[in-house]
Amino acid sequence: MNLLFALVALPLLFMLASLVAGRHGPRLIWLAAPLMTGLAVWLAMAVHTAPEGGALGGWPVPLGIMLEADGLAAALMLASAITAAITGLFALGSYGTTRAETTRSYTFWPLFYGLWAAVNAVLVSRDLFNLYVAIELLSICAVALAAFGSRKAAMDYLMIALAGSLAYLLGVVLIFAAVGTLDLSLIAERAPEARTSVLIGAALISAGLIAKTALFPLHGWLPPAHGAAPPAVSALLSALVVKASFVILLRVWFEALPGLTQPAIITGFGVLGAAAILYGSALALRQEGLKALIAYSTVAQLGYLFLVFPLAGGGEAITPWAAGAWGAMGFHASAHMLAKAGLFLAAGLMIHASGNGRMDGLTGLARAMPVTTFAFALCAVSLMGLPPSGGFMAKYLMLISSLASGQWPYALVIIAGGLMAAAYLFRPLARMFAGTETPAITPLPHNWLPLAPLALAIAAMALGLLSAAPYELMVSGLPEAGEAGLEEVEP
Repeated sequence: MNLLFALVALPLLFMLASLVAGRHGPRLIWLAAPLMTGLAVWLAMAVHTAPEGGALGGWPVPLGIMLEADGLAAALMLASAITAAITGLFALGSYGTTRAETTRSYTFWPLFYGLWAAVNAVLVSRDLFNLYVAIELLSICAVALAAFGSRKAAMDYLMIALAGSLAYLLGVVLIFAAVGTLDLSLIAERAPEARTSVLIGAALISAGLIAKTALFPLHGWLPPAHGAAPPAVSALLSALVVKASFVILLRVWFEALPGLTQPAIITGFGVLGAAAILYGSALALRQEGLKALIAYSTVAQLGYLFLVFPLAGGGEAITPWAAGAWGAMGFHASAHMLAKAGLFLAAGLMIHASGNGRMDGLTGLARAMPVTTFAFALCAVSLMGLPPSGGFMAKYLMLISSLASGQWPYALVIIAGGLMAAAYLFRPLARMFAGTETPAITPLPHNWLPLAPLALAIAAMALGLLSAAPYELMVSGLPEAGEAGLEEVEP
């Protein structure tokens, strides 16, 4: 319990400390990165045997604030800690103490720690209102960071985030009016007594969270916001922020409302996820800008997460494979965090060095930036779903689950999405290795910066190479609906 509280409270303390420390604030990342990663490792080891959690202050639910970490929360917290820690160290190159203090260098670090605290709070909260507070803090920090790149894109992001928050809050009000509680476990007990009102509230909550997750067709705000932001910000937005709202969606349907879902709801999530994979991949194929390509890739990769609804909740022979689909979703979320952050950091270095963010500016860059190119290639391998990466394990488990449950259309989408990802990621890689001459590049601010995307790429590969332990962690303590299927749980 104290461990979960520390994982939420410490980033907030670092946020306040960075405000007080002024130009020395960036140095706090040297303490925050190992401390938070160490605590996340500790949590993963503790949760491996049993879920960790309890109510703050010893007050019973619903008076006490319930914090709980199951296997999925612990795995995602570890992946997000590694991603945030490495991205924070990378950000020292742009917002460190070696450069003159600017408004951005002063505001980046409080927003960075605020975002980290909000992500951790989402992962361990079990109350709809606390989840609302956490997702709002996350949205505020994310929008402010997105404004570092484009104020127009940040305004568009703000509008969709506000609309999503309004829908979420209306849904919470409806559910509270119907069942008199916002605790997820108590909602699960009382929801069958007010089925219609609860389902309407859940529909509003889902609409708001889909907008914040940028699931097709509400994805329009994501590519401009992620593509225009500085590399460290793009990495945080794409790797962490969009996963948080998806996790809340999982908690709502798999923990609070199992057994209330209709086949149409499950199919709807699956169809939107499949459409996101195909449409996002098609748009990524058309991009000529490197960061725009990676941003549209995020739209496609987010679609895989939503396949957990039909794969763990529908079909005829679902029970033995629902847990596999749950594990696949955990693998994909973790691998995408690591690989996508690595891609954005590598792309940022390449754009800085070449002075050109378009495909034709990448020609021959592998000879001038071998470490960065190698990191980019490893991250691309994970996103394509090729062995031995974490992305491969995710797509392999999804494929097995879809075939075993008789839902072969999703298997075709997974295969098609992998082929399209290979096609759009091979384009920049082919450019990097093209030609015979070494291009002249602008020196990087620090020679160690390419090590950051390389470390993330190695972590994404290690997730696949050492997949047994992460899989056991992700499916440990999974909700009943995640093991038996959404429709199999009695309301």
